[in-house]
Amino acid sequence: MLVIVLENAPPRLRGRLAAWLLEIRAGVYVGQYSTRVRTMIWEQVLAGIGDGNAVIAWAARNDAGFDFETAGRNRRVPVELDGLKLVSFLPPEGTALDPDDDDG
Repeated sequence: MLVIVLENAPPRLRGRLAAWLLEIRAGVYVGQYSTRVRTMIWEQVLAGIGDGNAVIAWAARNDAGFDFETAGRNRRVPVELDGLKLVSFLPPEGTALDPDDDDG
């Protein structure tokens, strides 16, 4: 199983993904492909995402039973902890925890 979720993606990329995958909700695509085809599809996402962001998840033979990658800017950042991939949430922009904030 393969799942791709897009946010703020260009219409051209959404149309391209719809040619390979089923769009079950706006920006949510699913399908069943080999590793080779999955890699080719993800390369198309990386090339066409522009200012948007995306995540791809697929079944994998690991402790979690799946793996995932992200592209573009998003508050959710993958981190690996003892061989397990987890998601860390960055603070919202403009909060006191923002390292670029001059007030904090």
